Amino acid sequence: MFSKSKDEPKQATNFERDRPVKAPTPNAAPSIIGSDVHIIGDLKTAGEIQLDSIVEGNLKCGALTMGEHGTVSGSIIADTVVIKGKVEGEIRARSVRLEKTAKVKGNVWHETLAVEAGAIIEGKFVHTENPNKGTTQKPSPPKRADDSPAATATTNGNGKSAEQAALTV
Repeated sequence: MFSKSKDEPKQATNFERDRPVKAPTPNAAPSIIGSDVHIIGDLKTAGEIQLDSIVEGNLKCGALTMGEHGTVSGSIIADTVVIKGKVEGEIRARSVRLEKTAKVKGNVWHETLAVEAGAIIEGKFVHTENPNKGTTQKPSPPKRADDSPAATATTNGNGKSAEQAALTV
């Protein structure tokens, strides 16, 4: 009655790859990933993630709220992002909020941005109308102060720059 025909061939599928990501249901609870979890691999959901753990991989979600103990080593792509923890990688989100305990090492692509005093950022902020889409133009690397002609031309008479002289006194 409910069995398949014996003549019908079975098809092998990769469940995770073939399964589409469904849109989150209204008022759905966020996926909470606690501090005792260590994930190696990518995470993907259309819903919200509340992260207090370590993730070594890329994150793609509708919204991300990272607690102070959260760490991501990889890229983050989301609609909205609130970071209180540590990120080593690129952030691409329509709305980005970096709170005072945030430590970000990587570029931040955003449409709207809020940074609290105390947040540590090592990278560039890039404003764009569609941050979740890839871009063909990458930001230029930041210029170091010691690369400027004025910094290298200033010496104290013995061939050392003023900064070098101050360090050796």
